[in-house]
Amino acid sequence: MFLPPGVSETFAENSGWGFGYITSEEIGALVEPRLQDAHKGSYGHALLVCGSKGMPGAAVLSTGAALRSGCGLVTIHLPEAERFPVQANFPSALFSLDATDCFTELPEDMERYTAVGVGCGLGRDRRSESALGRLLEWCGAHSIRMVIDADALNMLAGNPDMQRLVPAGAILTPHAGELRRLTGEWTSAEDMLYRANDLAARLDCVVIAKGPNSAVCDRGRSIAFNSTGNSGMAKGGSGDVLTGFLTGLLARGYEPLAAATMGVFLHGAAGDKAAEYYGVEGMNSADLIDFLAEALKETE
Repeated sequence: MFLPPGVSETFAENSGWGFGYITSEEIGALVEPRLQDAHKGSYGHALLVCGSKGMPGAAVLSTGAALRSGCGLVTIHLPEAERFPVQANFPSALFSLDATDCFTELPEDMERYTAVGVGCGLGRDRRSESALGRLLEWCGAHSIRMVIDADALNMLAGNPDMQRLVPAGAILTPHAGELRRLTGEWTSAEDMLYRANDLAARLDCVVIAKGPNSAVCDRGRSIAFNSTGNSGMAKGGSGDVLTGFLTGLLARGYEPLAAATMGVFLHGAAGDKAAEYYGVEGMNSADLIDFLAEALKETE
């Protein structure tokens, strides 16, 4: 049994949880083959609610990653004035435009989306917090899978009453700072795992506690540690790439735990490929997008 530094076998045995280690063999068993007669409607439609005034970069990164996931269609909802960087980089993406400078309204025809990712570069405007509540409520009522990251997590941390709206089966992707805001300060690596898995149980969701050997916490029942990734990924935007990729996997039809497991492994594998090509110092988050395709290809 693999356990990261600071986590003892005694803790693992006494916790009552299952523990796993995510390797290429496990990922190979999860990958679903692509139908020869498929069309773009066969593999879902991902919606990314990202970006705000002066913050289009997160939308660019998450959109690019979603387009590498295998899903059929990707729509990005962001302020109209911030659309051009995304459109120039990824012309195959579709757009839903907010008339203001932040997230204030739900896209039209929400019924067409099979998964929603929210939070990257969203900002903390009060109007966005209200819109997030409506989005969570809509997705919960219509059983739409979600990925919740970044500023959306910060809004949930600042408004505990909104946490009850998080749909069952959502994937939350906090880094250490966001996890602290959601669960409070911890005193050890074991305490951090306890808090992350307790959050997953309380919200009936999957929590990916990002970091070295990112921990995938499944609804308080089990924790699996990732075997891929490196310190070169500790740079702004890497989480935006993960959010887009996870949303695309959910849209394609993977169940939340399978999507989270595949997502963290392939995201880390892309980081390892980027480090091999550019080095851990020179690589950046945008490099991960193209290497996601290589990592995914190796599973076929």
